[in-house]
Amino acid sequence: MKKIIFTLSIGALLFASCGNPNSQSKETTMTANHSVNLANFDTTIVPADNFYQYVNGNWAKNNPVPATEASWTNFNIIHDTNLHNLQTLLEDASKGKSEPNSIKQKVGDFYSMAIDSAKLNQEGLQPLADEFKQIAAIKSTAELPAVIAHFHTIGVRPLFDIYIGADSKASTQNITTLNQGGLGLPDMDYYLSKDPAVNKIREQYISHISNMFRLMGESEQQASVIAQKIFELEKQLAKESMTRVQLRDIEAQYNKKALKDFVGSAPNFNWMNYFKALGIDAKVDTLIISQPKFFAQLNNSVKSVSIEDWKNYLRWNLINASAGKLSDPFVQESFNFYGTVLSGSKKLKPRWKRAVQQADASLGDLLGQLYVEKYFSPDAKKKVNEMVDNLTESFKVRIKTRDWMSDETKKEAQQKLETVMRKLAYPDKWRDYSSLEIKRDAYVLNFFRANTTDFKYMTDKLGKPVDKTEWGMTTPTVNAYYNPSYNEIVFPAGIMQMPFFDPNADDAVNYGAIGAVIGHELTHGFDDQGSQYNAAGNLKNWWTKEDSLKFKEKTNKVVDQFNHFAVLDTLHINGQLTLGENIADLGGLTIAYYAYQKSLEGKPAPEKIDGFTGNQRFFISWAQGWRGNMRPEYLKQLLKTNPHSPNVARVMAPLSNMKEFYMAFNVKEGNAMFRAEKDRPEIW
Repeated sequence: MKKIIFTLSIGALLFASCGNPNSQSKETTMTANHSVNLANFDTTIVPADNFYQYVNGNWAKNNPVPATEASWTNFNIIHDTNLHNLQTLLEDASKGKSEPNSIKQKVGDFYSMAIDSAKLNQEGLQPLADEFKQIAAIKSTAELPAVIAHFHTIGVRPLFDIYIGADSKASTQNITTLNQGGLGLPDMDYYLSKDPAVNKIREQYISHISNMFRLMGESEQQASVIAQKIFELEKQLAKESMTRVQLRDIEAQYNKKALKDFVGSAPNFNWMNYFKALGIDAKVDTLIISQPKFFAQLNNSVKSVSIEDWKNYLRWNLINASAGKLSDPFVQESFNFYGTVLSGSKKLKPRWKRAVQQADASLGDLLGQLYVEKYFSPDAKKKVNEMVDNLTESFKVRIKTRDWMSDETKKEAQQKLETVMRKLAYPDKWRDYSSLEIKRDAYVLNFFRANTTDFKYMTDKLGKPVDKTEWGMTTPTVNAYYNPSYNEIVFPAGIMQMPFFDPNADDAVNYGAIGAVIGHELTHGFDDQGSQYNAAGNLKNWWTKEDSLKFKEKTNKVVDQFNHFAVLDTLHINGQLTLGENIADLGGLTIAYYAYQKSLEGKPAPEKIDGFTGNQRFFISWAQGWRGNMRPEYLKQLLKTNPHSPNVARVMAPLSNMKEFYMAFNVKEGNAMFRAEKDRPEIW
């Protein structure tokens, strides 16, 4: 059940939660007066030539990617600390006997089952016996919809995804949306690309499926045949899936249909049986079909694929979704492909870390309440709120000074900015989990129960107005997002930590880090996608035609700049795929810079610290925030699938477009970071 939101990080891959004694970072703790650690710098580099390397060169050299990780950045380091903090809470909750149905009972029992390796290895596949029986009992494709509906409720996602949330053109109303899905590889391109490297991954994927079926008891020969057929089925779906760039076209995916019309257009899959099995058939009268061509292909595949192949496809989806909650052979085989082949990780994370991560994902608001009580300071929320005030005022001024916008469009932009809702640290109202039962029977069954509760929470939204108080991230998450339908920015407590934020730190450093993050999220409301939504959160054009054309001219410069940015040998960034995030980085950093200037009003000029002016510390802080190392396998995957540019580009590209950076570090023509003024996009 994915929310359609615009996030600053790569899911939880780059924004992950604050340095601790067990962290692998070798950096010393920064203080309020010394927010820049010179030991991390590579002073052999001229800052105007390669600012990323100048600020982060020694850090990168001294902090290789740990064997258990695909990347190692500030987000991983902070996330690692949060895992230790959450582990303390979960270990405490798992000891002794808690009150039945209490928070501690639920999170404690969930963790106990997840951490019990002896029990998991003894059980093997036994906890999935009922699910396999249900698949084995299928006699015809007419029975597929009900089984797929059941799987969707427990967190297994064959064929397609379903989401119930705000209607993009009527943001106070909830509506059912169907999205393409059903693929075991990260993207449709992995099935269709002619790149030899991708072809090798395809072969390894088929071998992985085969290995999983062998673990389930199939012979080597039969497992190989099954794996090839599953791949071919997924390839059928991939051929009619939208590309990552096409998925950025919001209007093209807004295809509202009356239920009867959609059912009539795809008769081979009994959609009424599917919705009936979900218990929402009486509530669904219209829905949004995000990718019509995909669902036309799904309809064809239902008829052309044999029932035995469908049953094996369902078995594959079940084991693929459950593997991490089963015995060691399934865990290791899943990691071998998804962790090592696709991401380059060398070693499986310790069981306790995997268990903590899943507890946070499955029991978000329950664990979040314990986390806030023990680890979060209200002072951080107050200070960040003050920074949001300054950033909003800075953005208002920027809008007024945009010479490419008409007064009419500026008025609409100001209205949208003024109505942005802010959610900081944790929800004002925690979600009710009283219906969720967690037992000490099996890890995977608790996983299914939590998913079923989440799914019911989602389907209960039908027929009710949108609740704009709900959150799309858990409280300990080191991330942030902008939701266009709610016109809101959301900052969980997890990101309100060093090196991104310290209420006692130098303002220049805070504005260069968390300030630019806040600015980034605000800018998402005005990037190439977010700008299509009005102040009420509806997908509705509020631009004049002339202003839209001028905006496009400026964003084309961003696309071109990133298309020419090589990050791995000859591999370049996809400027169109990453456009929204690149606009938000440039806009957010610019807005934060001027918010920092505003924070200095009425105060003495900031002194130099560690030899750097306040403006220089601001830009250093931005560069420090994005330091990191990444495995080549993981980087290649991100370049194909992720809307965020790699870290080095997130530092170098926006800074090379800012005259404020040029002044701070004396960037001149001839320096590697210098760009001719006509080539520098200045949008927000």
